[in-house]
Amino acid sequence: MALLQGWPGEHRVVVGLSGGVDSSLTAALLVRAGWSVEGLTLWLMQGKGACCAEGLVDAAGICEQLGIPHHIIDSRQRFQREIVDVLISGYADGVTPLPCSRCNRVVKFSPMLTWARDNRGIERIATGHYARIRHNSKSGRVELLRGRDSRKDQSYFLYDLPQHNLARLVFPLGELTKPETREEAGALGLRTAEKPESQDLCLADHHGSMAAFIDAHLPPKQGEIVLQDGRVVGQHDGIQHFTIGQRKGLGVAWHAPLHVVKLDAAMNRVVVASRTEAAHERCGVGAINWVGLAAPRRALDVEVQVRYRSAPVRARLQPQGVGSCDLVFEQPQFSIAPGQAAVFYDGEVVLGGGLIQRS
Repeated sequence: MALLQGWPGEHRVVVGLSGGVDSSLTAALLVRAGWSVEGLTLWLMQGKGACCAEGLVDAAGICEQLGIPHHIIDSRQRFQREIVDVLISGYADGVTPLPCSRCNRVVKFSPMLTWARDNRGIERIATGHYARIRHNSKSGRVELLRGRDSRKDQSYFLYDLPQHNLARLVFPLGELTKPETREEAGALGLRTAEKPESQDLCLADHHGSMAAFIDAHLPPKQGEIVLQDGRVVGQHDGIQHFTIGQRKGLGVAWHAPLHVVKLDAAMNRVVVASRTEAAHERCGVGAINWVGLAAPRRALDVEVQVRYRSAPVRARLQPQGVGSCDLVFEQPQFSIAPGQAAVFYDGEVVLGGGLIQRS
């Protein structure tokens, strides 16, 4: 409460409301702290799901409960073009896309900030993300920090936001744990306090699972599962059903566990290898957005997270120009999947991040 009350600048804000407990409490905390609050919901998809009809109803209900205006933007065409179409193209090409960070950048934050300024004259937006913002007076940069709740920290998905967007964001839940959010929402009597947790990916919520989403957009295409020397060890019904590092569900009988090491779209092959052969000592990263520091000119040691649920590991970052780098891992790593993000940290501070490139 004190942090929000002492936030510098004008206390007017548009809150992105999905209809879940996190965004609901975000709006409630800002109202309680004396801010002038308006709710905004992006209509991304039709049908069942946290971002769809049910979410719109719950978001409207929360605004009515809090006595604040509620607005809706029809973002379905943008979401289809920027997320669904790009995601399907990536799976077809044999990469494992990361839609959430792209969605945050091109569908959610930038359009919401533009709408708030152009339509309501409001400079700030707030969301229910578990992350924190800090203004560094020495560097003059706006820093993105991990949320206090390590199990819910969402800074990984926010690495691609530019400085001019970060400067206008408020994350009231960054200092809370998920249980504290539930408890506080219940104490305030919010209608969404007991609403079940949605999946991390709204498309999986919408279709029931990520596999169902893929099946709805990409037809089966039978091909071979092969070892790195070309020996055929099994069959598959589409490379889109596999991801780098995968061990379970391969449908291959072998004398030792096998892991997916390559998805060859040109040959329609899934390439597998033993665990020792599947390890990566390094990888390339492109399309980098630098957050906590300017693009470095010299190598530096970082912690890097290569999947949302993976633990950070030590690596040497070697710049290869402003927008790319090589990462040399302290220990060989598995599940280094092209299309996923590699996010660089210095403790709790996000230094930057980019997309893992094909080897």
